[in-house]
Amino acid sequence: MEIISENNSVVIKGITDFNPTHTFMCGQCFRWEEESDGSYTGIAFSKPVNISCADSTLVIKNITLSEYESQWKHYLDLDTDYNLIKNTFVSDANVKTAMDFGWGIKILNQEIFECLISFIISTQNAIPRIKKIVQKLSEMYGKKTEYNGKEYFAFPTLAELSHITEQDLAPLRAGYRAGYIVDAVSKLSSGEVSLKKIPSMSYQDAKSELMKIKGVGPKVADCVLLFSGGKKEAFPIDVWVKRTMQSLYLGDDASQKKIEQFASSHFGAYAGVAQQYLFYYARENNLK
Repeated sequence: MEIISENNSVVIKGITDFNPTHTFMCGQCFRWEEESDGSYTGIAFSKPVNISCADSTLVIKNITLSEYESQWKHYLDLDTDYNLIKNTFVSDANVKTAMDFGWGIKILNQEIFECLISFIISTQNAIPRIKKIVQKLSEMYGKKTEYNGKEYFAFPTLAELSHITEQDLAPLRAGYRAGYIVDAVSKLSSGEVSLKKIPSMSYQDAKSELMKIKGVGPKVADCVLLFSGGKKEAFPIDVWVKRTMQSLYLGDDASQKKIEQFASSHFGAYAGVAQQYLFYYARENNLK
């Protein structure tokens, strides 16, 4: 790849296996919006940026080269060889079809506190409402910044939320999830649960650690581990994934436990990547 820094932007030529729409619209993140020119603007690391990719050239606006090297390259998972990952699934016709459809999905390495709270909010919730609640929480407690004449709000830090109560969160209209957010903040602040340890823990130990928090069941824990904990073997099972796995592999009576066991043995170390391909294909094509 060739990397060029110019006009407060970083241009990377020779990009493969990346499409912003596939990556930002596959359900793994909630802070990105499509612009009229097909690019996407979002905020991470307290900084709004604009991302576009065409003809194997990725353009990230409003960052420096050092920010790209220290944060955004990892965030976009650009050091991972997705061609190698895809080659592990070529014998599976179902994943192959899904990969061909969502070929540009990369698994983001998001900030883990934001990812945790966002997926707690996602419980029994639709994506437009999740995005609205996450945005409102950021407006209430996060730092404001501007980019291209628009206001953006960073996701609040643990310290910025350290004294919140359920009553404080009432404007979010998050329902019972407000209690889960408060519990997460309390346990993280006290050290009862540690997010810093997650990347170095085994998958099962990291999952158990996260599930100490109210409202964090297997699906939410797996989302956090896959999208911010560096655990590509995590296999989140929601309604779409359960239905897809039953339809394509295991039959209508397959339990969540059976699906988990099958995913681990069949998809292996990259089960979470296969999950994203299958999820995106099933949802976009409204597979029943």
